[in-house]
Amino acid sequence: MASGDAAAVRVVGGWASPFVMRVCVALRLKGVAYEFLQEEPGKKSALLLASNPVHKQIPVLLHGGRPVCESLVILQYVDEAFSGAATPRILPADPYDRAVHRFWADYADAKLPTALRTLRGMIDGDKAEAAEQVAAALAQLEEAFTACSKGQRFFAGDDIGFLDIVLGSYVGWFRAAERITAQAVLDETRTPRLAAWAARFCGHEAIRDVMPDAGRLVEFGEALRAALAANANAQRM
Repeated sequence: MASGDAAAVRVVGGWASPFVMRVCVALRLKGVAYEFLQEEPGKKSALLLASNPVHKQIPVLLHGGRPVCESLVILQYVDEAFSGAATPRILPADPYDRAVHRFWADYADAKLPTALRTLRGMIDGDKAEAAEQVAAALAQLEEAFTACSKGQRFFAGDDIGFLDIVLGSYVGWFRAAERITAQAVLDETRTPRLAAWAARFCGHEAIRDVMPDAGRLVEFGEALRAALAANANAQRM
């Protein structure tokens, strides 16, 4: 890639995490080379604990040895740290547009993760209610796409940006949930613009190599659920 090197930029994360995927997409969009440090599922490396001692969670971006934590913060950092005339913007240039995109990014992260985990069987809950929560959130985001895209291909316009990356990071898990429940999540009838946007997003050159396969995500979810159940049983003994 165009700038940076593996020693200078590292990503601590897991391949199945939508929040980690965001960081990788942002770096790829900027043309920044990076080293990916895969965390072992269910464990936290010494590097992770030292780099993010507050939340102890992935992702962490290490830039010149200095850690940046939390995916939305990292996206904004990448946009500013690797700015230049030859690199695309991640956040909109206009302050109002930036505020709107941040609002909808916060909305997506508030509404989607818990409902998706319920659909995937990772946490207990009413799957029908969870499906409706996802559908309602996507209906709102369908309207947001119409307003934000201004008739263009992506939320950010003619290329992907901040809100595209945030919502797009869930697409792999949308597809995994569809396999698990045999129900449409990105429904071409209820949310046709988002369904078409998702196809364009997945075909983008910055996305293709980092979008996880739905089948592999289903297998990952099943293995993780089994490991969590075994750990819970062991703690009760």
